[in-house]
Amino acid sequence: MPDVTAPEGRGSRRVARLGVDVTFLEMRVRPSTPPLPLPEPWRLAHWPAPHVDDYLALYRRVGAPWCWWMRFEMERGQLARVLGDPDVEVHLLLDAEGGARGFFELDLRTPEAPYLCYLGLAPDALGLGLGRAFLDAAVRQAWGPSCRVLRVNTCTADHERALPAYYRAGFEKTSTVREIWDVPEDLGLTIPEHLRLS
Repeated sequence: MPDVTAPEGRGSRRVARLGVDVTFLEMRVRPSTPPLPLPEPWRLAHWPAPHVDDYLALYRRVGAPWCWWMRFEMERGQLARVLGDPDVEVHLLLDAEGGARGFFELDLRTPEAPYLCYLGLAPDALGLGLGRAFLDAAVRQAWGPSCRVLRVNTCTADHERALPAYYRAGFEKTSTVREIWDVPEDLGLTIPEHLRLS
């Protein structure tokens, strides 16, 4: 299907219209098994109050292959406020040289029901046996003393292993919702051709 013109409010930007199934999941039981260690020399580091430009650069590196686009369309001041909130945590996956090769983001503003907003590895960190331990670390970071349910969502634009990984980690599906996305072409993201609407 050729690109369609953006709906009112997007000006004359051209967009790809996608039909995406978004699956919402919950984990209601705190992990009781021992933590899964990251292989050496990988490590995690908290990234307090990231600058918007630095955050979006990593967001693009990790998410561009999976059509992560919504944070690019958020008003910069709003995004800066989100990233500067002490109850929103970004944690980096660092390689031996201290380079960021992935991140996860937790919204802990509702401590009894936190949200795992984003979790992903850069393309050059995929296939290295990091995924399970990385997700396990994110889950354990989210389960604070007040947590009663941890929430996350994934979609059909994500990596094909994302949903099975969440199931394996102990999440259960609560619902699947069909969404129509108008993704601006000028963002330069990978558009999943199988999701284009005809």
